[in-house]
Amino acid sequence: MSDAAPSGKEATSIFLSYSRADQEQVLPLIEALKRHGFVVWWDGLLQGGDRFLQVTENALENADVVLVAWTKVSANSDWVRDEATRGRDRKCLLSVTLDGTEPPLGFRQIQYLDLTGEGPVPDRPGFARVLEALGNRSGQVPRGQASPAAIAAASTIPAAARIEVPTAVPTTRRGALIAGGAAVLVAGGSLIAWQSGALNGLLGSKGGTPNSLAVMTFENLSNDPDQDYFSAGLAEELRSILSLNRRLSVAAQTSTDKFAEGNQTASAIASALGVANVLEGSVRRAGDQLRVAIRLIDGATDLDIWSDVFDRKLDDVLAVQTEIATQVVDSLVAAIADEDAVGTARIGGTRSAKALDFYLRGLDLYGRSGAQEESDRAALAALDRAIEIDPEYGAAHAVRSRVLTAIGNRHASGDELKSYYRQAMEAAQTAIRIAPDLADGHGALGSALANGQLDIGAAMAPYERSFVLGYGSATILMSYTLFASYIGAFEKGRDAIARAERLDPLNAPVFRAEAVLEFAARDFRKASEAARRSLSLDESTSIANRILGDIALVEGRADAARAFYEKEPSILSRLSGLAILEQKVGNADAAQQAYGAMIDRYGDNSLYQQAQVLAQWGKAAEALETLERAFNAGDAGLVLSRSDQNLDPVRQTAEFESLQQRLGFT
Repeated sequence: MSDAAPSGKEATSIFLSYSRADQEQVLPLIEALKRHGFVVWWDGLLQGGDRFLQVTENALENADVVLVAWTKVSANSDWVRDEATRGRDRKCLLSVTLDGTEPPLGFRQIQYLDLTGEGPVPDRPGFARVLEALGNRSGQVPRGQASPAAIAAASTIPAAARIEVPTAVPTTRRGALIAGGAAVLVAGGSLIAWQSGALNGLLGSKGGTPNSLAVMTFENLSNDPDQDYFSAGLAEELRSILSLNRRLSVAAQTSTDKFAEGNQTASAIASALGVANVLEGSVRRAGDQLRVAIRLIDGATDLDIWSDVFDRKLDDVLAVQTEIATQVVDSLVAAIADEDAVGTARIGGTRSAKALDFYLRGLDLYGRSGAQEESDRAALAALDRAIEIDPEYGAAHAVRSRVLTAIGNRHASGDELKSYYRQAMEAAQTAIRIAPDLADGHGALGSALANGQLDIGAAMAPYERSFVLGYGSATILMSYTLFASYIGAFEKGRDAIARAERLDPLNAPVFRAEAVLEFAARDFRKASEAARRSLSLDESTSIANRILGDIALVEGRADAARAFYEKEPSILSRLSGLAILEQKVGNADAAQQAYGAMIDRYGDNSLYQQAQVLAQWGKAAEALETLERAFNAGDAGLVLSRSDQNLDPVRQTAEFESLQQRLGFT
């Protein structure tokens, strides 16, 4: 095909859907298509100040062809799948594979083209087929490149907004969302920062208090002007809900409607209205289906704080209003210290501001790094107080269950340990009784069953339920990822943690969970990358250095392994790692010293770690005996045993297989 297009013909416009991780592979494809005269829209064309949701959605809807570049990474991307779904629904989907990865289920019924190979993209055999397919689909001759605005001019139905924005990720970004009715769990470190005002200089530093916002009239993308009232009314109803919360300052409709027409940036709107944040959205009605896309923007920087898409039945519009309102409150209000009603409904929530205050305190204390007994017990006391104020506070019962499990794991043994586990089970069951659709209630039950009862089989159902209910909560997704690492469900775990990282990209424990998963899957490169990312966000994150040390030891880098172990904040992990390392390099005395220090400090609370060391020392019989003692003592470390490489020396024994069966792995 010639690079020059005859005049009088409209060029074929292409919306290119891909994963940002694949950009290096995608850029040559973009350039090759442009040289052949196609109009290619991709998110690299976004200009500073562009309304990201609006421009992306409009480009997707108006493109002649939705070209999806499938790779191992993009096949697991929710946003790429959502854009591919829209292309399929519009009957303009064209799929290519860049690395041989098949499209995911739901997209294989449409033929895809193979663009794998070496050398420049235009020279690959598959590229000619791509050009032929593009010509056949449009019947148009391509021309030169057009601006994003030209492609986006006549849009209707939106696709899911990419979170992978081609700008720096804002440091004010909060993950832990509520979507689909899931309860939110705020990461402890983030909550501390919000309570202390440490982020106030970044969020809303130019005009308005940090908790002030303007709710823009939602854009009607239903391709029906008669539906304008619905999108405008939805925004106004949301303003009314938010205005009930006295901790928020919400600009009135009269003021915000002045910006309904025009292309003002969020920062310009925020400055004009004297607010710190701008909430914009779009609405599409199609039959009985409703899609609402939302974006909360920092009015000082024009960067996203979060974005989300709600797909619901039209009958659920009130629930959507509540969910959006709850996200705004959770993002902009850290605590409510007076008697005012909260103003937004949530599953398993409370209408008591005092109960909420104690709940947030407990959550903060529980989330602090270091796993100190004092903070764990203070967290339990705060949650007990919240429940005393409101006995039907389902979310508080769920978190109380997690804290009880943690105290048992970290600080108790013997009969005391069993008591904590029993109480954790009861608290989780109470949470589910009060709020059957509370994602964290089911997650807490799964945790209590796995860690407390050592019944992996019984834990599977509640964990799966929590995953379904809590797909918008980074904390639920992180917990599910850890469970997936226990049972070897690595692909499901990868799906969960990828979503969690998009929701909460500055949360160190999220990336630690990915490191745990990939280490269990024995993909040491990915595990190392995730562990280092976790430490870059918070160098005090526990377990990450232990994982890096174990990887270095496997790779024969003893000095590096020792350095990682010595930096590990978890003393138990540090000592067990050093005991294994020193024995391997021939320092028997140092190995015995570390092993003895571990037993002196932790006693029977370290039985699982003792078994790890003994197995690596070649003492198989003693290791198996210690694992049996750990099982009888209820040592939660055993949940790691299915994929723990330190137990490989005893993995093929009948005794180990019997233990796995009793744990519910088989």
